Amino acid sequence: MNSVIDTLTSHRSERSFLDTAISDDTLEAIIASAYRAPTSVNSQQVSVIVTRDSARRSQIAAIAGGQPWIAQAPVFLTFVLDMHKSEQAIALNGETQIAHESIESLVSGCTDIGIALASAMAAARSAGLGVVPIGGIRRSPDEMIDLLELPSLTFPVVGLAIGYVDQPAHQKPRLPLATFRHTETYNKDGLPEMIADYNREIQQHWETIGRTDGDSWSESVGGYYKNIYFPKVLPAIIKQGFGTGK
Repeated sequence: MNSVIDTLTSHRSERSFLDTAISDDTLEAIIASAYRAPTSVNSQQVSVIVTRDSARRSQIAAIAGGQPWIAQAPVFLTFVLDMHKSEQAIALNGETQIAHESIESLVSGCTDIGIALASAMAAARSAGLGVVPIGGIRRSPDEMIDLLELPSLTFPVVGLAIGYVDQPAHQKPRLPLATFRHTETYNKDGLPEMIADYNREIQQHWETIGRTDGDSWSESVGGYYKNIYFPKVLPAIIKQGFGTGK
């Protein structure tokens, strides 16, 4: 093993931060790591909004459904799907962008954002910081768009709270590796049994760390996926100029 792999495999989503400031040099290194991440066809369809202002972080915490660690962490990054830049680039050639009318543009753009997010997370943790990615900014995307003054053909996909850790989180157990790694073709054999075993394992984990409100994985993921839990995403995406019909 090496330090990079150790950093990646020891990930914890931290939700307890000190108010210690992050130096400009450290923040710039984190941003540079995301900036240099690869993008599809060199589209560079990712932008990052840095929020350090405490009042704005408190607003984002409220938009995300009341997540206090967003206000607590000294830096919050918003990763934005940005096809406004490419639209401007194509206009310089006297042509018109139409890719944003397709669902593929959303899939491709969110893939690139995921790569940039992972790069930023690894860079921050290698600098001794804790992180937690925040999908809750999509709970009320219009509010995020207004707060960050995002132009058309942009969308706030995910956020990242970064800071020095106060009370470290526990690393949660995962589903068996056999549910993640498949050889040549997808293997469905034994999946319900492995999930049932994992349900018991994670409930034991909650008990071990003193959590009395911990659900099984089936109950936890069901609490989200039996509903459309961010129903405002689609109308906001369409309002921003993206299409989903092609």
